[in-house]
Amino acid sequence: MQHAPAVFAAIASPRRREILRLVWRRELAAGDIHAAMPDVSFGAVSLQLRALSEAGLVECRRDHKYRFYRARRAALGPVAATLERMWKDALWRLKLHAELEQARRGPRPRRRSRKRVMKRKGT
Repeated sequence: MQHAPAVFAAIASPRRREILRLVWRRELAAGDIHAAMPDVSFGAVSLQLRALSEAGLVECRRDHKYRFYRARRAALGPVAATLERMWKDALWRLKLHAELEQARRGPRPRRRSRKRVMKRKGT
C-alpha cells in the first residue's frame, strides 16, 4: 500500500474521477476523453491524464500520433480495501450512536393506525 497516498491524491480530483469513469470499461483516445468533457481544455485533460498515469491508475498506449488510455483497475485494489474498512467503521459508529440515542430516549410509544384514528373522529 505504498502507492496509496498517490492514488488517493489522484482520485481526489472530480475531473480525474470522471476520466477514470470514462476509461474504466474500454480504452479511449485522449481526443475522445476530451470530447466527453467539453468544458475542459485539451491541455487540462492532458495534465489530468498525466497525473492519473503517474499514480499508476491508467496506462497509455501510443499508436502513431494518438495516445490511448485504459484504467488499471488492479491499482485501486489496496485503496478499495482501505475505503471499505473506513466505510464499515463509519457505519459501525453510526449504528452505535443510534443505539445509544435510542437507549437514552427510552422505548417509543406505539402509534395508532390511521384507520382507527379516522373511525374515532367520525363517530
